[in-house]
Amino acid sequence: MKRISILFVCMGNICRSPLAEGIFGHLVAEAGLTGGFTIDSGTGGWHEGEPPDRRSIGTATSHGIDISGQRARRIRSSDFRDFDLILAMDRDNLAALEESALPGANIRLFGDIALGTGEDIPDPYYGVPEGFELVYTRLLTGCCRLLETLGAERTSCSGNTSSVR
Repeated sequence: MKRISILFVCMGNICRSPLAEGIFGHLVAEAGLTGGFTIDSGTGGWHEGEPPDRRSIGTATSHGIDISGQRARRIRSSDFRDFDLILAMDRDNLAALEESALPGANIRLFGDIALGTGEDIPDPYYGVPEGFELVYTRLLTGCCRLLETLGAERTSCSGNTSSVR
């Protein structure tokens, strides 16, 4: 399997994209494919160097995933060249990425390529705590489908998209 690099992108890089990175990385590790993927997340520089939102960390932890060591980072122009696939969590992020992208960058909406629904992954930052669990569930479903689409023959997703344990 050719090494595939994926960058998950949300507005502040503290809620949705760190969860997506953590979930996908966990699924990749469980499938024994860690040598096959490079996974990261990023966005604007508002929270650069900060850990994910405590609610994202808590949600991930409740599903056996540790994202506490991640740090928010700003999108760099080299990302458009270095990543095979850049997945925006919503249309606003998609538009911002497309505006600054280098020619040939493979930028897609997570809801299109991973879920097949075209939906935005809602930003849970200003919402109720349960919003983080809803986002986790949508990201898990999408990450499972994405991993299967990219050729993983065995994943921990079969029939179970509520947890990765």
